[in-house]
Amino acid sequence: MNAAPAASETLSLRQQSVVPVAAFAASGDIARLNTALGQGLDAGLTVNDAKEILVQVYAYAGFPRSLNALGELMKVLEARRQRGIQDKEGPLPSRPIPKGDALLSAGTFNQTKLAGAPVKGALFDFAPAIDEYLKTHLFGDVFERDNLDWQSRELATVGMLSVLAGAESQLQSHMRIAMNVGLAPAQLEQLAQVLADRVDAAPARRAREALARQLAARPGS
Repeated sequence: MNAAPAASETLSLRQQSVVPVAAFAASGDIARLNTALGQGLDAGLTVNDAKEILVQVYAYAGFPRSLNALGELMKVLEARRQRGIQDKEGPLPSRPIPKGDALLSAGTFNQTKLAGAPVKGALFDFAPAIDEYLKTHLFGDVFERDNLDWQSRELATVGMLSVLAGAESQLQSHMRIAMNVGLAPAQLEQLAQVLADRVDAAPARRAREALARQLAARPGS
């Protein structure tokens, strides 16, 4: 599992920068994404970090917004090159992504680790195809790419889901997963503040409500 315990109670500038990049990409706000990408690269995101975040958008907001966001990243990088800025490429995945049955097994393993238990339910019995797509495409194809750590992927996911009205159930699930991969409640409160300061009040409110529900549901709370 490529997740590490939180080293502090605060998000680094790089971690903070993930949130608006993911949020603006998922909401389709390309003008503000342009600014957020530049700020993220200045804060320590590599080119491949940014690519991974924007590819991951497809799983939560669809291919059109992922493709549009990647196109904007290309423009940002070219503009920075013309100003003499050479951004670090960053690593690629350290191993090949499995295929076929091996991909399903890897995705199931990752999903179980992230969620803290096997993910089951009537919805997945009713529509087993969506269960397979989640395991193979999201938790397999995407989360097997180890050049972006799971904490960063969950910061991105929470940022995306916070801007999507009607995705509160999924947002709550990923708040729990974010804590499972080592992000502290104080860091997730800081994430909500980043949304308030750099994105909008509504996604910040959704993030805070989801975090409050997850903390209230924890044993001993």
